[in-house]
Amino acid sequence: MNPLQRFLTQFQIDWRDGVEILLIAVVIYHGYVYFRATRAARILTGLTFFLIGLTLLAIALELDVIEWMLRSISVFLAVSLVVIFQPELRRGLAQLGSHPWFSAFTGPPEATAESLIEIAIILSKRRFGALIAIERSISLEPYLDTGVVLDCRLSPEIMLAIFQPKSALHDGGVVFRMSDERVLGAGCVFPVSHRELTDRSIGLRHRAAIGITEESDAIAIVVSEETGQLSLAEDGRLERNLEENQFRKKLYDYFSPPPGGTEKAIEEKSRDLDDPDPGLESEAR
Repeated sequence: MNPLQRFLTQFQIDWRDGVEILLIAVVIYHGYVYFRATRAARILTGLTFFLIGLTLLAIALELDVIEWMLRSISVFLAVSLVVIFQPELRRGLAQLGSHPWFSAFTGPPEATAESLIEIAIILSKRRFGALIAIERSISLEPYLDTGVVLDCRLSPEIMLAIFQPKSALHDGGVVFRMSDERVLGAGCVFPVSHRELTDRSIGLRHRAAIGITEESDAIAIVVSEETGQLSLAEDGRLERNLEENQFRKKLYDYFSPPPGGTEKAIEEKSRDLDDPDPGLESEAR
């Protein structure tokens, strides 16, 4: 029997233990990656070091009462952690449920995707600040109560009217349901992300885009009012300052590619969007 076999025999380690260790390591790693950019990370780090330090102190000094208290509150501590980290846990479960393996969403029709792209580019060229949340598998109806309920077809004229700077609804977000291609509401207030962002130039509109994609599987389109730059948010990640072709490709990547592939769609549509429809320009005025 070689030394490795003797070592494994001594500690009675088999392949199941290796699988168990691997699974625990994967869970811990993904938990760290998910929580590291949130406020919960600081709370969890501080609480962990406090409990470890108190436990070591109680063992070293043989403080039996404190040891008993730590053992007794372990169940209540687990419940408290669920309450403290409830927003993060809810977002994590929502993201897990919206994974392609569990989601029945198959992507929008090509015409609808092109309409969204065209609208975003027109708003960008006019520097109309905009925020559009595209509902997928998880309903966004709870956010309709914070704005004005609508029920209309998607069109450039509707979006221009909503996000026109003097409009009463231009500061809020629009909820667009992809399943039946309806605009459900405007002027809606979306949850602002509390994640720590290194870029201080990210404003409330972009933070709201990140927030709504953290709380659901929605995709958020953002147009900067100051610069007209296009941005996309999905799964709590923000892609900023996208060129028109980049924006088109990213949006199709989030959905399903159109027939002929994304590159073909870019080539076919980029020429049309360089020159907005003059009829649309006159109607918007």
